[in-house]
Amino acid sequence: MSTVTSSTASSAAASSVAADKAALQQAMQSVISGATGNSSMDVNSLVTALVNAKTAGQVAQLSTEQSTDTTQISAYGTLSAALSALQSGLTTLSNGSLQSTFTATMTGGTGITASAASGAVAGSYSVAVSQIAKSQALSSAKFDSTQQLGTGTLSITLGSNTAFNVSVDSSNNTIAGIAAAINGASGNPGVTATVVNGTDGAHLVLASSSSGAANTISVAVNNLTTDNGLSSLGVTSTASTNGGQSSISSAVSASAWSQSSVAQDAEFSVNGINASSSTNSVTTAISGVTLNLTAAAVTTPATTQTLTIAADTTAQSTAINNFVSLYNTVVTTMGTLTQFNSNSTTQGPLLGDSTLNTVSNALASIVSSGVKSGNSSFSLGSIGISLQADGTLSVDSTTLSNALQNNSSTVASLFNATNGIGAQLNSSITGFTQTGGIIDLRTTALNTDLTSITTQQSNLNDYISQLTSQYSAQFTALNTLMATTTNNANYLTQLFGGTNSAGALATNK
Repeated sequence: MSTVTSSTASSAAASSVAADKAALQQAMQSVISGATGNSSMDVNSLVTALVNAKTAGQVAQLSTEQSTDTTQISAYGTLSAALSALQSGLTTLSNGSLQSTFTATMTGGTGITASAASGAVAGSYSVAVSQIAKSQALSSAKFDSTQQLGTGTLSITLGSNTAFNVSVDSSNNTIAGIAAAINGASGNPGVTATVVNGTDGAHLVLASSSSGAANTISVAVNNLTTDNGLSSLGVTSTASTNGGQSSISSAVSASAWSQSSVAQDAEFSVNGINASSSTNSVTTAISGVTLNLTAAAVTTPATTQTLTIAADTTAQSTAINNFVSLYNTVVTTMGTLTQFNSNSTTQGPLLGDSTLNTVSNALASIVSSGVKSGNSSFSLGSIGISLQADGTLSVDSTTLSNALQNNSSTVASLFNATNGIGAQLNSSITGFTQTGGIIDLRTTALNTDLTSITTQQSNLNDYISQLTSQYSAQFTALNTLMATTTNNANYLTQLFGGTNSAGALATNK
């Protein structure tokens, strides 16, 4: 990022003034030459030099101020970006959830996976699965694929959902037409219809999108006007009262429908306590833990597997090390923005800036002061994080690992959601970077100054144009006058003569 200093600006201004002075001297020489009859004046160069001599200082000053403001705005943007990155990395360290990260491990069998989230508690659990949850699927008796089954209305129910109606008429009363009408019906809560063509004919298959014993499918046939097999699509499914397998019946024929898949709940036990779930993704059995069940977990006899929930110290260590890295990035960024080198003509654009000093002091105070809880105080040093001479943080991995595994209460206190290190940093950064915060106010002031500079430059350009026109008119008139004077002098010399010469009149006397 470029930097601008007063010495650089002074050097540029001095160079500009020297160049303008040289141009002015050259232009004035043209006036002398014109006045002595050697040649006419160089009006354009003279006007340019005079205008530059009168306005160069203002032009250079406004340009320097504009460059300085722009550089500082960019510097504040860099600082704000580093602070925002640090704040994003503080999420688990500021909301108290750092120690709510757990690993979930299943051993002693197959078919069960687990994950742990907020609310989980470290411990060991025995899990045995006797059956998994399934979705019901019904298959009708065979039909000819082109057979028109008649006209009427199918009223279809899925579990406790409100029944939805499908009108069957001459335009859709084939097996394929009825399947399409069911899939396109409004109010369908999740019944999918397909046609399976077997060696014996076409079968209508109805499947539920939801698993669980309660999610059974029933079809009532109403408003029959013609019946060429439409009535046989009526079926009643009965859910098991204890989560077991569903059953079906048909008023037309016992063979009108068959269950290719029954509706049933998952049945399992945790620490010997029986439990059930309508889905195979179980979130209610153990607080904060999700069990994912598959058919591979169902064995005869039932296999008891062990679930171990443990604090995820690896994730916690990663979060803390990431915080240290992002904090150090902020510190080094501020160091670059305030750098000073006595041997250089350029320095940091925010050197001595009060806004940056406020940010730097606030962050350093938070990480060095630690956290007070009752009569106790906790420092980052207690978990292996030390403050270096340059303001950065350093992590002793061994000490941190030991604290995470054996001193979790200290870690919890340091990163609690009320006055923990993360919470304090998060609050401070918000105050610095939010709209109306000190960085925003300083940036707004600089942008206002840039607007003022642009207005001043516009006014100065207008003045330069006006001055150029004025000088051009004056020196063009002077040039014309000198040319006329020179011509008259030459004419008189021709007539009357001059030094070491005789004029025409003298020759003719």
